[in-house]
This record gives sequence, C-alpha cells and structure tokens, in this order.
Amino acid sequence: MINCPSCGSNFEGDLRLGCPACGARSVGPPLAKAEHELPSYGRAVVVSAGGVVMTGVFLAAVIGTLVEFGGFPPRFGSIIKAGEVAAWRLKWVALPVALLVLWSSARIIQSIKANPARFIGLRAARLGFTASALVTVMIATLIGVTIPVRLERRQWAIEAAANAPCYTRARALLEYRDLHGTLPAQEDLVKELGTLPDPDGSIAEALRNLDVSGYEAGSVVAATSAKSKSLVPRGSAIRYAATAVDPATDHGVSFTSYKWRLPGEDKILGNDDDLILQDGIIKKVSDLPPPSALTHPNAP
Repeated sequence: MINCPSCGSNFEGDLRLGCPACGARSVGPPLAKAEHELPSYGRAVVVSAGGVVMTGVFLAAVIGTLVEFGGFPPRFGSIIKAGEVAAWRLKWVALPVALLVLWSSARIIQSIKANPARFIGLRAARLGFTASALVTVMIATLIGVTIPVRLERRQWAIEAAANAPCYTRARALLEYRDLHGTLPAQEDLVKELGTLPDPDGSIAEALRNLDVSGYEAGSVVAATSAKSKSLVPRGSAIRYAATAVDPATDHGVSFTSYKWRLPGEDKILGNDDDLILQDGIIKKVSDLPPPSALTHPNAP
C-alpha cells in the first residue's frame, strides 16, 4: 500500500507510474539513507528550555509582586515576602506543571544517556533539569513556610464570622441604651431590641432564634475615694431613671451594664465553647481563668 504525498490517497502499485487519484508521479527512487548522520541536540534543548521557562516565570512573578507592593529598592526581607506571595498565587499551576516537567525531563535525559551516538547535550539537559528541580523545591518551600500563618489567619476569619452576630447584638444594646437611657430587661430583650431602626436587617438576623437565658442586666456604681465626699446619696446603688427613660419602657431602674452568655459553635448553651458578651467585649468561656477557691461558696 502506497500513500501518495500529493493527494494523500492510498493505492497499490508503483508511484513512478502515477497516482490513480491525482496523476502525480515520483521522479525517481527514494533517496538512500545518509552514510553519516549528525547527533541530535533537540532533546537536550527541550529539557533546558523547560528549566529556563520555569525559572523565568517564577522570577517574573516575584518581580511583579515587588512592583505591586512597592518593594523597590528590594531588600532581602521584601524579596522573601514577595516570593511567598508569588509561590502561593502560582501553587495550583506551578506545582502540577513542575511535576510534569520533571517527569518528562527525567525520561528525556535517560533516552539521551541510552543513545549517546544519536543524541548529545547531556550536560545542558542536566542543567535544565536541575533548574526545574530547584524552582520546584523553592516554590514548595515558600508555600510550606506560609501554611502556619495562613491557618492562623483562617482561624481568625472563622472567629470573626462567629463574633459578628455578637457585635451586632452589642451595637443594638448600645443604641437602645442611648435612646432610652437604660438596657432592656431579660424578659423584654428580644421585643425591645426589635423596635430599633434596622435598615439592613442585621439586628433582626442576630436576634433570630436567640436564647436569652444567659442575659443579665445590672448597674455599675462609680467608686469614690474614702477622703472625698460622696455625691451619691446612700441607698441609691440603683438609680431611678423616671425622667430619663421612656415611660413605655420604664421599669423603675436604669440598667447600664450587661453580661450575656451566648452559645458557641455547637449552638448549645452551657458548654466550654460558649461566648461571654460583656459591655461590648467578647470572651470565650474556655479562655476565662477558673474560679478561685477563695471565692467558691463552699470554701472554708
């Protein structure tokens, strides 16, 4: 079976007599194989080019990061930081490509070593493979050293997302106190906070399906020096606020401080992952110091 180089048709016969499809004919017998063939340098060039391209792409990414963050004139610390950022940005592309380049380069180097008469440039191929390997190790190392910090930042993001509703509740309590001069009582908490202006619906979302059993409101009395004359009459630890409070919400006393225990990630109140919202400050129950034995009610 002969394949016509002119039209591509296949036929049986002699091409010198002409192709049945297009009529093309060969002008002579096929050329004889050359007595001396020069060794090929192409495979070594492919491996070397892979190392050069990988090195150039990574250096370009580092330089672009330095320009983006104004790291010129570059210092050692800024170069390391730019390398970490560039490596993290290239991780999903550079690492798979690097593994493919290293695998193919190793196969090509083995073929060059197995046929030294046909292929040359083993030294250049090894240099290209070494460059590719160094870039791969560098990218993997720069990614690895940033993982602890990125895990910490991820935990910060999770905690910020969990604390966002708490800050919304704290803001609602502050706005309510500014409007009415007191904080709402536990039994009226959700109802009273629901009367606040809420254009974006954040307060309503923060109060939805909320357990208010951990909420406590009270008053804070400023301490006075023993030598100074007290300006607050005795027996007025809880001040009356009939003149400053809206009559519709007046309970006879003014609450100025609060402590609110809220469920944590498990959404169950009473566990160690609960949050304590006290006067706008959020704390974890697990981070609080254990109660002292001197303050324990059963202590001798």
